[in-house]
Amino acid sequence: MPWYFAIAEQNHELQNPTSPEKIRLLGERLRLGPESRVLDAACGKAGPAALLASEFGCHIVGVERSPVFVAEAQRRIAVAGLDHRVEVIEGDAEAYPLEPESFDAALCLGASFVWHGLDGTIAALAPAVRPGGHVVVGEPYWRSWPLPDDVEDLGYLPLRETVGRFEAAGLALVTLIAASEDDWDTYNSLHWRALEEWLAENPTDPDAPTIRDRHEHDRDAYLSHERALLGWAIFVARKPG
Repeated sequence: MPWYFAIAEQNHELQNPTSPEKIRLLGERLRLGPESRVLDAACGKAGPAALLASEFGCHIVGVERSPVFVAEAQRRIAVAGLDHRVEVIEGDAEAYPLEPESFDAALCLGASFVWHGLDGTIAALAPAVRPGGHVVVGEPYWRSWPLPDDVEDLGYLPLRETVGRFEAAGLALVTLIAASEDDWDTYNSLHWRALEEWLAENPTDPDAPTIRDRHEHDRDAYLSHERALLGWAIFVARKPG
């Protein structure tokens, strides 16, 4: 079966509900500069990595397990002339060896599933950050709680409880950069367009019905309740020191 997200996200510059302006704001809040060393775990097509390296001159190590995304990330980095600032490594971020206190900031934007959830992500990234550095996670949260009876929580928490997971790990929240409705609409609309185009071009593909079912399920969930109830934000937490 064609990998669903290779189809759905083929037109995404940023593979999360955010914007170039908000990624630049993240770099400013992290006070990145030419001496900064950054980890981007599950970096996808390196959209944020390319922006941060270009704007702030920082050095970034991206780890991504999808060969499709790695190839596109490396192409983008080469075209932008950022080879000397961004290295994209193909591999599972969960298995990537992280040297203690070796990064000024460790990012995982929209991919906490790599470490089986937010708690595991914080536990994996925090030791790799120097004292005074930052753990940065892009994560969904519920805007309203409790949820309606027919809405599954998907393993996500309300905003205050999400922040509490960082605090329980000894980290202090210093920045919150939340997705707007426009960010969400753009992110999802690019999915819908790419999937509809692929389905129109591949009507006899044996996997087309399965891809159609997932596409329509996800679109209906967004329109029926997720747009109103589900938030997403970049959480920036400072490590003591």
